[in-house]
Amino acid sequence: MEWDEIRDPEELTEMFGTPSYRAANKDRSALHPLDVQWLAHSPFCLIGTAGTDGRCDVSPKGDPAGELVRVLDEKTIAIAERPGNKRMDGYRNVLANPFVGINFFIPGRGDTLRINGGARLVKDAPFFDEMSVKGHRPILCLVVDVEQVFFHCAKAFMRSRLWEPQSWDPTVMPTVAAITKAVMPNSPETVAELEEYFGPAYENRLYESQ
Repeated sequence: MEWDEIRDPEELTEMFGTPSYRAANKDRSALHPLDVQWLAHSPFCLIGTAGTDGRCDVSPKGDPAGELVRVLDEKTIAIAERPGNKRMDGYRNVLANPFVGINFFIPGRGDTLRINGGARLVKDAPFFDEMSVKGHRPILCLVVDVEQVFFHCAKAFMRSRLWEPQSWDPTVMPTVAAITKAVMPNSPETVAELEEYFGPAYENRLYESQ
C-alpha cells in the first residue's frame, strides 16, 4: 500500500495556510515576568532531547510547584534531577547534542509554556540548596539558556479532555506491576513482588537514592 506523504515545507503551507500574526510572533528570547510566574506554579514538565544521530527522547520531570525549576535570570533556568531509573537517556543526548525543548504544565490549565534552548548538566552550584525537597538536594541540574519561549494554546487539552475527571478511567490498563512483568517476562521479580515495589512505599522513596 502506498501512502501519500508530505515531503517538503511548501506542501505543509498549502495544507494549513500561513499562521496569524499572533501565532507567528508569539515567541520571545527572554523570560517575561508572566513566564516566571508560570514556572513558579508548574509542578511538571516534559523535556525533549535528540542525539547526534537524530534519535529523540522525551522525559517527564516532576516536583512540587516552586521546586521543579529555578529561574536564575531572564535568560537562564535550572531544572532539578531527582533519583530515578539511572538510564539518563535524555542527559546522554544533551552531552552529545546540547539543545532541549521543554513544555511546562499547570494542572487544570490547557495552555502550556514552552522553552527551547541550549542546555548543560551541572553537578553542583550554590542554588542547589534552594532546590532541596524533603531535605534532599538535586542530584544534578539541567541548566537551560533560553533561546525561545512562548505560550502554547489549549486545543490539544480540549480535544483530549485531559483535565476532565469524568473522562478518566485508569483501569483501562493493567497495573504498572502487571505491565512490567508482561513486557519483561524474564524479570526475576514476581507480579506480587512488583506490586509491593510499586505500592505505597514507592511514593515514600521518591527523593531517596535507590
